[in-house]
Amino acid sequence: MPEPTEIAPDTKDWTWVLDRPCTECGLSAADLALGDLPDLLRTTALAYGDALRDRAAVRRRPDPGTWSPLEYACHVRDVHRVFAERLTRMLDEDEPTFPNWDQDAAAVEGRYAEQDPEAVDLELVEAAGTVAGLYARVTPEQSGRTGLRSNGSRFTVLTLGRYHLHDVVHHLHDLGRRV
Repeated sequence: MPEPTEIAPDTKDWTWVLDRPCTECGLSAADLALGDLPDLLRTTALAYGDALRDRAAVRRRPDPGTWSPLEYACHVRDVHRVFAERLTRMLDEDEPTFPNWDQDAAAVEGRYAEQDPEAVDLELVEAAGTVAGLYARVTPEQSGRTGLRSNGSRFTVLTLGRYHLHDVVHHLHDLGRRV
């Protein structure tokens, strides 16, 4: 399989989505309650499954600089895993600092374009279920616990969940799909 064209790294700071609706995908993360997150995370995982079952398009990039549905699904699977780890740390530690996660390097090292769509579908659903279960067990007293991204951005458990869900919904939008 030929090497896919390199995607330009996303260097934007997306934390603004915590304060105002996203003009691209339409999600208003600030309107989400902690209790909304588990079902939305599970539902979005199923929507990615629909994209992964389109065998004619699953590996096709719409243009050289945009991921294929398979690559997006791999990324979202890994997003769920990273956020599960971060949420667990926030619940177990006082104000942890998260190591930088280079999503672009993860895509190259993980060979996203070469992965098996059926396996990715199952792994994405599993990862979404795991992190959804973690959010479902957060108590009101825990929702304000904090953690820091490596760039210094401070999140509470609630804002982490909102930011996390935006990433997942936004990539569905990138694929032309909605929840």
